[in-house]
Amino acid sequence: MLTACSIGPGPDSEEYPVHMRRTGARPVRVAPPPAVTAGAWAIPRGLIVLLAIAAAVVAIAGIKAFAGVLGPAFLALMLTVAVHPLQRWARARGLRPWIGMTIALGAVWLILIVLLGALVLSAARLATELPDYTDRVNELLAGLRSRLADTGVDSSQIYNLLSGLDVDKVVSVLGAALRGLVGVLSNLIFVLVLLMFMAFDAMGIGRKLAVVTAMRPEIAYALEVFAVGTRKYLIVSTVFGAIVAVLDGIALWLMGVPLPILWAVLSFITNYIPNIGFVIGLVPPALLALLNSGPTLMIWVIVVYCVINFVIQSIIQPKYVGDSVGLSVTVTFLSLVFWSWVLGALGALLAVPLTLLVKAVLLDIDPTTRWVSVLVADTAPAALDADVGPASPR
Repeated sequence: MLTACSIGPGPDSEEYPVHMRRTGARPVRVAPPPAVTAGAWAIPRGLIVLLAIAAAVVAIAGIKAFAGVLGPAFLALMLTVAVHPLQRWARARGLRPWIGMTIALGAVWLILIVLLGALVLSAARLATELPDYTDRVNELLAGLRSRLADTGVDSSQIYNLLSGLDVDKVVSVLGAALRGLVGVLSNLIFVLVLLMFMAFDAMGIGRKLAVVTAMRPEIAYALEVFAVGTRKYLIVSTVFGAIVAVLDGIALWLMGVPLPILWAVLSFITNYIPNIGFVIGLVPPALLALLNSGPTLMIWVIVVYCVINFVIQSIIQPKYVGDSVGLSVTVTFLSLVFWSWVLGALGALLAVPLTLLVKAVLLDIDPTTRWVSVLVADTAPAALDADVGPASPR
């Protein structure tokens, strides 16, 4: 039996529209709005979204304005998180806390000093050798002018096209970059000092986290997710970076490209830049191969880098990074673009750890927003897959 609720007012009812009473048509019923759930927002959610966007713009502008301080500070924080297991290892073996702090701090200092020292020495050697390629560059430019003239290009157009290519300008730019190493060294000193203070504070972080866990378990959970994800990311990137650096260095040495150690170190560092790091590490050795032996060697360098670096860094490594830190390849790439714009080159190196920190502070810290972590992850959690199960056929 049909009820009035299911069919609505009849054609003879005064509630029935006049034009429908004449035609006998029935009105389309609209579902009632959902009931207000408990704990509703005190202000409209649209306004909350607008306020959140405004706060994000202000925060991003502030970070960009203080990038020179915040970038090195976060680098120190990331390195402190990475080596903190060494302090736990020393404490588990009955050693005094300051011994673990010394071991962890010494390991970080050694890595940073060795990497920067290799870069400075190799760059200085490159600056001394680059003027020797002036004749080679002029020869290549003369050949290019000849080929363009054979194709019918006007000589004035050729001059306008190639007038800006000057080896002396390249050498001066490189010299300015080397002089800029003074600023890098000052930042390094700031990072090393900050690392010392952070390592000292990390000696009692275990007891502090125990208190935070008892008082605010959600905050402790978010901090743990960030620390574990950062360590996994650094382990994966370091392992793959070492593999790429060794293979690139050996390949460049066998092909006779000058300064293979410099390009190997550059490959190792750019491996921490997601997705496009191999392109940044490819350009300098390819150009030097062109100046040293001509286009053939440059093509071989490009082919070898594409085979080694592209396969490892752009296909294999992103999958392991996504699985280890819970970020999809798309989110990783977007984080690279965003943090490079905010913090510059250091933001490109720290893109994934910075994204993990933002994710921990904004998403993992609140149980009501953790569902967003599932959307930005590379794969759905295994426990969720088990609960959901396969979709039933219809």
